[in-house]
Amino acid sequence: MDSDDSEFYGSPDERRQLQTRVDRFDAHAWAEQHSVWGFGSPCRSPAVAAKSTKLHNPYAGISYAWQLSETLDDFLSRLPPESTDGSEDLPWIFICNPYVSRKEKHEENGGYMKGNECEAPTEKDSHVGLVVEGGMERLELLADFRQKLELSGRSTTFLKQELLQEQNQAVVDILRLAQAGKVRSGKWMLFCSPSEVNEIWGLVAKATAQNELGIAAKVNPRSQFDDFRKDRVICIYTADFQDKSDVGRVLQQLKRLKLVGPGLPTMYYKPDIFTYIGISHGNPWGLAASIYSSKSFQ
Repeated sequence: MDSDDSEFYGSPDERRQLQTRVDRFDAHAWAEQHSVWGFGSPCRSPAVAAKSTKLHNPYAGISYAWQLSETLDDFLSRLPPESTDGSEDLPWIFICNPYVSRKEKHEENGGYMKGNECEAPTEKDSHVGLVVEGGMERLELLADFRQKLELSGRSTTFLKQELLQEQNQAVVDILRLAQAGKVRSGKWMLFCSPSEVNEIWGLVAKATAQNELGIAAKVNPRSQFDDFRKDRVICIYTADFQDKSDVGRVLQQLKRLKLVGPGLPTMYYKPDIFTYIGISHGNPWGLAASIYSSKSFQ
């Protein structure tokens, strides 16, 4: 480290304080400190279970979700996204993969930040609250680092290199925390026009219920802003964002349904932890809001 770099990173005391903060965000150390792991690394489980006679519905009793007691056609007729009005009591329309066991939604109270209750059903022994806490702390450290960079007076090239390195490391740390805390779900995001949404949602819903896609799916209903918003979004959830074979398998199924491919818009995949901690398009930390695109699997 040259003298200029030494001045940039501060006095010895400041450097020691910064190093202490960074050490706290070693994913393994953080997870062990918060008792997220028992002993060793978390075990990987199959993303989609084989068909069995026992069916599951984490959305049981939720009026804006498919119920096992109704046919798929009845569900699609009851809640057509093109004409169903959204509200605080009907934020999304959901369907589960009934062949995959996940924690029921009524068991998840207190596990989410306000406004983020509508992500995928969580797996057993997940630690959403702790992972969100750790992720937010990591973003705070990134913001502090960026502020110090901007005040350093160093060259633009130096600033970009240092910031990019820190941004990349922040993403790695956040995703490691999510893996450790079993907050591993993520989603392919499919955008379509309101006039197409009923047809496309029907294809996605039926494939999800038949164990051909991921663990669940959702679509946003009609909004008062539809006159200004061009597209609706359909989210197709997978169990583990790190399981690229399963993420890619779901994408291939969407290609077979002719929902992605040549001439169609690129699809993007976003881990649920990004949604929980506010990493969206144009976020203040300058992070990409997704980790994969459909082009990544070509």
